Amino acid sequence: MWEYTDKVKKYFTEPVNVGEVENPDGVGEVGSLACGDALKLTFKLGEDGKIADAKFQTFGCASAIASSSALTELVKGMTLEEAEKLTNKDIADFLGGLPKEKMHCSVMGEEALQAAIRNYRGLEPLPQAEGEVVCQCFGVTDQEIEKVARTNDLHSVEEITNYTKAGGGCGECVDKIQAILDRVWETTPKPVEVTPPAAKKKPLTNIQKMKLIEETLEREVRPALKADGGDIELIDIDGDNVLVSLRGRCSSCAASAATLGQFVQSKLREFVSDDLKVQEVKP
Repeated sequence: MWEYTDKVKKYFTEPVNVGEVENPDGVGEVGSLACGDALKLTFKLGEDGKIADAKFQTFGCASAIASSSALTELVKGMTLEEAEKLTNKDIADFLGGLPKEKMHCSVMGEEALQAAIRNYRGLEPLPQAEGEVVCQCFGVTDQEIEKVARTNDLHSVEEITNYTKAGGGCGECVDKIQAILDRVWETTPKPVEVTPPAAKKKPLTNIQKMKLIEETLEREVRPALKADGGDIELIDIDGDNVLVSLRGRCSSCAASAATLGQFVQSKLREFVSDDLKVQEVKP
């Protein structure tokens, strides 16, 4: 399970500005319930042209909720020109940092803000994918990967996955992502990464692990899938392998592999154990 700062915990357990601004001037919606994170941002301008109120509605993990809440606090009092310069790094810094696997939550906040500002200005939403789609599972393009790599100084495929989810589904795009990184940083030496030793976790008994898996699926996974017309059934638990079957719309969804890998497996690893692997059992 990931370590969260006290500020992330506070904005998750006691989020501020939850809801929707009445008669908003700008509305921005990003993400997908099927992939685990979705965010709707609304804001209202004051007579001075600055953002007087901002609220959010989000579905996702602790980092998604905390990032969305923090975003609304950051933009209040800003002009639209100032808000346009806000980046995902500003959101993460405001929270005292985010786990590297959860940086995509701050990116989602930046994207929602940009979408809301475009909405206020009467502009069409940005296309879902500008450039060539590299990750078919999550619709991430080469331009998006290059932008997030340069903005956040990312040098590995794993980092790109943490920030965009690209490469976290079927994995077929991993080589393409690496090629983009090679092109972006061809004249810049890669920094030496020092990985601190992982803290040892207290092992769970089989009964504890089974109970936590069932509780996590019921509390964290099923509501999101049901909201999108799908469902999930726990078939069996074999050691660290969790066998499940997707139901409803999820069973025929083209992104089912991504749903299992980036959403279901991610939730189980967050709340139960980092060693768990989710496998689909076809009916």
